[in-house]
Amino acid sequence: MDMRAEATRLFQAAVRAADPAGALKRAFRDIPVQPPSAGGGWSLVAVGKAAVPMAEEALGQLSGAPVRALVITNYENARPVAGARVMASGHPVPDENGAEAGAAVTALLEAATAADRVIALISGGGSALLPAPAPGLTLADKAAVNRLLLAHGYAITEINLIRQQLSRLKGGGMLRLAAPAPVEAFILSDVIGDDLRAIASGPTVAPLGTRADARRLLEARGVWAELPAAVRAHLEVPETNTAPLPLARNRLIGSNRKSLDAIAETCGSEAEIISDRLTGDVGDAAGEVIAAARRAGPGASCLIFGGETTVILKGTGRGGRNQELALRVALAMPDLGRDWLFLSGGTDGRDGPTDAAGGMVDAGTRARIVAAGGDPEALLAENDSNRALALAGDLFVTGATGTNVADVQILLLGPRAQ
Repeated sequence: MDMRAEATRLFQAAVRAADPAGALKRAFRDIPVQPPSAGGGWSLVAVGKAAVPMAEEALGQLSGAPVRALVITNYENARPVAGARVMASGHPVPDENGAEAGAAVTALLEAATAADRVIALISGGGSALLPAPAPGLTLADKAAVNRLLLAHGYAITEINLIRQQLSRLKGGGMLRLAAPAPVEAFILSDVIGDDLRAIASGPTVAPLGTRADARRLLEARGVWAELPAAVRAHLEVPETNTAPLPLARNRLIGSNRKSLDAIAETCGSEAEIISDRLTGDVGDAAGEVIAAARRAGPGASCLIFGGETTVILKGTGRGGRNQELALRVALAMPDLGRDWLFLSGGTDGRDGPTDAAGGMVDAGTRARIVAAGGDPEALLAENDSNRALALAGDLFVTGATGTNVADVQILLLGPRAQ
């Protein structure tokens, strides 16, 4: 078996299972959306890395009333959509185009009336793509906070709790802006456990916590003093709008677990889902993968993981959580007495600020890095996994996939030598 070709095939099965257009089509078929009232129209907001295909499918389904549609996605996934205004913006750090998109979405929602119906299409990446700073804050403030949170290894749920306190749209903000128009949301999850409050920072659900909770998270890791002064001042003031959120109908249409199931089905009888919660520190996650390899039986097998790890930056190199996880596994995997290959990739096709989805490594990775003139341990210490894997020829590059349900990991094991 060509392990690299097989791992690529299995990764593609995971991406197909997260196809946003197909998932949305099934959702519309199973529970049709309610039409606007007499004299009303559709207000469509699609945000996230899967926004374009979700919007295309929805626009083909909505009829009987005028449609106003905004689509906000990352630069790699942006393309024209008939009947909609498409706006591309920055990810993972918000940019000026994102601020313009946030203002456009705010205006669209505020114009909605009780006769209208708002359709929200939400997928991973929406937090950074659609910044709408709370009063008194600037885009630069929010970008600074994002960089700090990413550098200090905060989990995505923690990041989104903090983001919600700094935004007009997150943590149920869309519902408040759209009121009194009813809102129906279709959500593609990139969050492990599928907590709707954390996906794209929960624009159509209640927030994860309060400003006081955000302060405690920031103080606990010594980040508070590094925040912009305006952010500290904002978080020190108690919430002013404590009225209950308007109701919305939220539907989960896709998730990481569904993609793991697709890998297992494609792989066949030798497949086993080891964990659908491979989260936390990337070093600990590498240890989990290696422990599973040690426990595996003597026959050929396909061990499957899913989740979203975190990296605490200590060096100045380039990479991402999937590339670093792959590199760590390559450098720490013991002699198993059998062939093996490990792939870790983001289902969106992008890992960190690089053009790679992740890494695909095997027992020869270290030797290839050294042969190309690199020092594997030094590169890892600098968080320079992109460079290390490039030297080994082990970067996994797919291009943007148009979806996002977090990360998948595939460990292929050949039969143990007799």
